[in-house]
Amino acid sequence: MSSDPSATSVYVHFPWCARKCPYCDFATEPLRAESLPHQAYADAVLRELEARSEDLRGRVLTSVFVGGGTPSLWNAHALGRVLAGIREAFDAEVEDLEVTAECNPSSLTRSSAARLREVGVDRLSIGVQSLRDRHLRFLGRLHDSSRAIAALEEAVAEIPRVSADLMFGMPGQSSAELGEDVARITDTGVRHVSAYALTIEEKTMFGSLHRAGRLQVAPEEAYASMFEDLEASFDRLGWRHYEVSNYAVAGEESRHNLHYWRGGAYLGLGAAAVGCLDHGPGRAERWRNDPNPQRYLNGKTLESERETLGPDEIIREALMLGLRTAEGMNLVDTRVRAGSDPEAGRQEELERAMDRGDLERSGDWLRVPRSRWLKLDGIVRDLF
Repeated sequence: MSSDPSATSVYVHFPWCARKCPYCDFATEPLRAESLPHQAYADAVLRELEARSEDLRGRVLTSVFVGGGTPSLWNAHALGRVLAGIREAFDAEVEDLEVTAECNPSSLTRSSAARLREVGVDRLSIGVQSLRDRHLRFLGRLHDSSRAIAALEEAVAEIPRVSADLMFGMPGQSSAELGEDVARITDTGVRHVSAYALTIEEKTMFGSLHRAGRLQVAPEEAYASMFEDLEASFDRLGWRHYEVSNYAVAGEESRHNLHYWRGGAYLGLGAAAVGCLDHGPGRAERWRNDPNPQRYLNGKTLESERETLGPDEIIREALMLGLRTAEGMNLVDTRVRAGSDPEAGRQEELERAMDRGDLERSGDWLRVPRSRWLKLDGIVRDLF
């Protein structure tokens, strides 16, 4: 949880991509590059920003993350207008403001990375997923392994803070291949990697194939083995495993994501974006914008969902998110934000978890030992 209640991050959703990947269940739509409404979408995001301006009074901007979709398809000038508008909307910002944009290797070049840097982006998150061409074809990616390496090298040459996404648990994938991918990625100068297990989501092409018996997934023990082998690879490099799915050179952690995992307030802008702003102890408002890009562009609808979070919901989210990290959940910060003691009514569950070695407490911090991260979902569920 963020110890400063005024600290607020911003997430901007760009809802289009060149092609929908078969595993993706994000709110995205494929659209030809020449049909992208670059400036019109920037106008719509800026209209929303203006509509939410009252909620930003007294808040300090801590980070901006532009996700999607494929934001590297967005014209840099249009994106720059949005970034400038965001910075102007806040009363203050941190000195070392982090601005991240997600990119795909197929739509990123050194010149496009330079244009992103010029409009204020200082960190890139690149969807590599694999450096094996057969796995990239399986995942429906538009790039091959050589293009992925080239994109990483070109990105690092322009914007030193670069993260790469990796996926594991694909059919036929071995731990040896995964370890080689890690070595090749880190050799490019990348200093942050997000590594995710392939999950089969119901409303995806992979979900349909799996239900029809036409897609086999790796057994659970294979996922566990790859997770442990990945961790060992990064340990040998001296990197920090600072969140279940994230590894970094010390000091290169994603500040935007840490703010989120600590329970900090965040403003969501764009079609399908989610935001959550606190309004004093024990109360927060969370919303999701209309996922339909055309309705969002036309200004016909803004939000599709809104809910009020009370003390118990705030505590549950703090447990669910904070315990994913190596630092854990701060009990004092959680108590301040929730206006309620996070240990109240959970003493027996907490003691049992600590007796089993599933939880440990150090001062004001509650954390799951790294050796238990494979059991994390069950550990957190027992605390609910």
